[in-house]
Amino acid sequence: MKNILSKIYVHPLFLVCSLIFVLIGYFRFLSYFMLLILIHELGHIIVSIIFKWNIDKIIILPFGGLTKYNEKINRPLKEEFLISIAGILFQMIFFYLFKNIIEYKYFSIINYFIIIFNLIPIYPLDGSKILNVIFNKITSFKNSILLTTIISYIFIIVLSIMSVRINKLFILILSFLLIEVNKLYKERKELFNKFLLERYLIEFKFKREKTIDNVSKMKKDYRHLFHIDKSYVTEKYFLKKMFDIKHNL
Repeated sequence: MKNILSKIYVHPLFLVCSLIFVLIGYFRFLSYFMLLILIHELGHIIVSIIFKWNIDKIIILPFGGLTKYNEKINRPLKEEFLISIAGILFQMIFFYLFKNIIEYKYFSIINYFIIIFNLIPIYPLDGSKILNVIFNKITSFKNSILLTTIISYIFIIVLSIMSVRINKLFILILSFLLIEVNKLYKERKELFNKFLLERYLIEFKFKREKTIDNVSKMKKDYRHLFHIDKSYVTEKYFLKKMFDIKHNL
């Protein structure tokens, strides 16, 4: 537990927003909001520990928490999905166990706001991670990153237009998310290369196999046969040749 606590980072923006809420008399609102956020992140953390994922940092933000990992890209999609939904599931369980005990009229509103917000498909919110798992089920890893980025940009644009009329404070939150989406877009090639390098260096045991003719079509949770010049070669062999060529260049 000490190891986990040492990885918690409180974002300065959270401290500023918390101070504002306290000064305007919303301390109780802030307390329950933070309680549900901590339960939510605890869900991600517990399931991550069960699957032995390496937690890099737990960031506390004004709109929630963000757990980042230092982990292999080629971890099973099942694990990614369960970790992604664990926060919402833990939060809902906690809410239904204590909703009749906690006498605060905004407790239900706070709970559903956090859940709905986290389900928005903007990276790195839970909704985008769940959607990314679905994309990886139906298309290649490379396409999944691109689709996740495009969907994130679309929702940021739509919500920004709505926020101008509804709540300008929400634009500040969207600005932070935009930075994260831009980072994902800029790192997409690096992520893809890491995905390929892992497949070359590490012996993953995938049950399903797929025949392809290009690395861009490689999928998570699959091993591949490459159909090149009317012959078939293994994924390892093809990647070895590819990385050898790059190294020589």
